[in-house]
Amino acid sequence: MNDQENLEILRKIYKRPESSQRELAEELGFSLGKLNYCIKALQVKGFLKISNFNKQSDKVGYMRYILTPKGISQRTKLTINFMKRKMREYDELRSELKSKNK
Repeated sequence: MNDQENLEILRKIYKRPESSQRELAEELGFSLGKLNYCIKALQVKGFLKISNFNKQSDKVGYMRYILTPKGISQRTKLTINFMKRKMREYDELRSELKSKNK
């Protein structure tokens, strides 16, 4: 599990905490097993809480993922690192283009 995958999982969960693992796996392009492994790792690190809820109308249980304050902080840190990496890549590409155009 790398930082990019962690960031994507945390972002998706932040936007839609009621998503099922199957929905998240499909959106992220992960196998269900890989996503389950990643979610458990994020939970162990204290970035994520998993709660079981019952719907009032039909009593069907469902999971809800909750980012902890530590998880929100990690998501912010990963986002900043992602942006720094993309800015470096942009600067490198721009420099390459300038040198080729001379």
